[in-house]
Amino acid sequence: MKERIHTLKHLKEKRAELRKSLTPAEAFLWKHLKSRQFEGRRFTRQHSIKNYIVDFYCAKERLIIELDGEVHNNENAREKDEIRTSFLESLGYKVIRFENKMVFENLASVFMEIRDSFR
Repeated sequence: MKERIHTLKHLKEKRAELRKSLTPAEAFLWKHLKSRQFEGRRFTRQHSIKNYIVDFYCAKERLIIELDGEVHNNENAREKDEIRTSFLESLGYKVIRFENKMVFENLASVFMEIRDSFR
């Protein structure tokens, strides 16, 4: 039997909590990604893969989008992000990251990079 890695039950409450308290950048990007509005792709928000909860996930493209705020601007956080990204990539996912301000200041560029990341 194949090991279950998506939406593990022990993270259900945490995922729900995160969906209720999106950052302004997450809420802004979600407005454009939800309901297959972007290129007809289905994205989910606060999706878990193994023990990690990713900001946005597109199963069809095996694509993970992470938005990084100020808390990611230190060495410890960057190290954790690198470990997390390496792990998710080892499972066959593509991970792209944007600083929160990019979503607000250059959404067209964010969309271009997301589109370019489709398989």
